[in-house]
Amino acid sequence: MKRVRCPKCNHYITFDETRYEEGQSLFFQCPDCGKEFGIRIGVSKLHNRRKEENPEAECAADNCGTLTVIENVFHYKQVLPLRMGRNVIGRYMKNSGVNCPIETNDPSIDITHCTIEVSRDKNGRLKYVLSDGPSYTGTFVDNEILGHRERRLLNDGSLFTIGATSIILRVRQE
Repeated sequence: MKRVRCPKCNHYITFDETRYEEGQSLFFQCPDCGKEFGIRIGVSKLHNRRKEENPEAECAADNCGTLTVIENVFHYKQVLPLRMGRNVIGRYMKNSGVNCPIETNDPSIDITHCTIEVSRDKNGRLKYVLSDGPSYTGTFVDNEILGHRERRLLNDGSLFTIGATSIILRVRQE
């Protein structure tokens, strides 16, 4: 089953994609707002950033790990690749400049909620440093809120929370 989001009210509509061929156009009418819109079956622009069953197979050599967004009432599971440098994490909005967008209806996630800086330490190993955006609801690591300008070093399997969303860091195995 696939979901499409209404471009007007963000309501999700679910349909069975196996009944259609790649490249086929489908048209929907949103049951909430009545907006009519169309989609084309195939790979979306955000396909490599969204939910994947095997994220390790999708990660290219230039990726520095992944963020696994845990499914909740606001969104499906998503896997977001990390790159060297500053990775801005936030709610997906077209042309927002966020390079780790979470497709969600969670109102407690800001458009630019937090960042993970990926760099190398003096021994050449990758290190991951989390800092808050600043955001309205804060960023939590191990149930502790990050303070203003506080930075926290993360390891493989670290769990952090933004809004009502929990995210797990998976580092690239070197």
